Amino acid sequence: MAYVLMFAVISLLILIHEIGHLIGAKLVRIPISQFSVGFGPKLWGFHAGGTEYRLSAIPLGGYVLPEVADVSEFTRLPASKRILFALAGPMGNVLAALLVSSLVHVAASGFSLHSALLAPLAGVWHAAAQVVESLPKLVQQPDRLSGILGIVALGGQYAGTNVQRILDISILLNVNLAVFNLLPLPPLDGGKIMMCVLQKIFEPLRRLEIPLAIVGWVLLLSLMGYATVLDIHRIAA
Repeated sequence: MAYVLMFAVISLLILIHEIGHLIGAKLVRIPISQFSVGFGPKLWGFHAGGTEYRLSAIPLGGYVLPEVADVSEFTRLPASKRILFALAGPMGNVLAALLVSSLVHVAASGFSLHSALLAPLAGVWHAAAQVVESLPKLVQQPDRLSGILGIVALGGQYAGTNVQRILDISILLNVNLAVFNLLPLPPLDGGKIMMCVLQKIFEPLRRLEIPLAIVGWVLLLSLMGYATVLDIHRIAA
């Protein structure tokens, strides 16, 4: 049961990230063709505001699909719109971390400006700083990497069905997801923002966005595969 709960938490955090992108797109008027809860075959859906909202078979996060013919058409959108669209996903996770942290502090010590706002802001900032500080260590010690499988295993062991611990982990995972996605590496949100800025400085760099995104996806999928192998080894040991 604990592992199912942890998997559900991770899926929800990824979904919050995608909801952030969806809201960002709507705010800057980027047309969205599909917003899916989950991946894979469509189970149910409806249309509203020019967007198809669907529930898909694989319950892990979701995705936002802009209504464009191809990547090249998307890169021709104004840079400011693309930057806000990319930034909205991580900001969704930051806001979720702040909200959960606020609920935890208010439940523990009652409602006040400190418990509802100041303590959550300080806690999320401290967590983000710790994540940033740990990044060089992952480069130096890649065997410390962990993927979804490892997070579910370790998180399930730590939290069990304890609500307080599940909420604490959700705060940390929200912050981790936000910071990771803001790294200036294609195809992460930070990489997309970086390319938008560089294109404003030097327009011909636009031609490199698709090749860099492809290379980035290959590296990211390879890293995820490596982390999964490490997770399986740890669990089996």
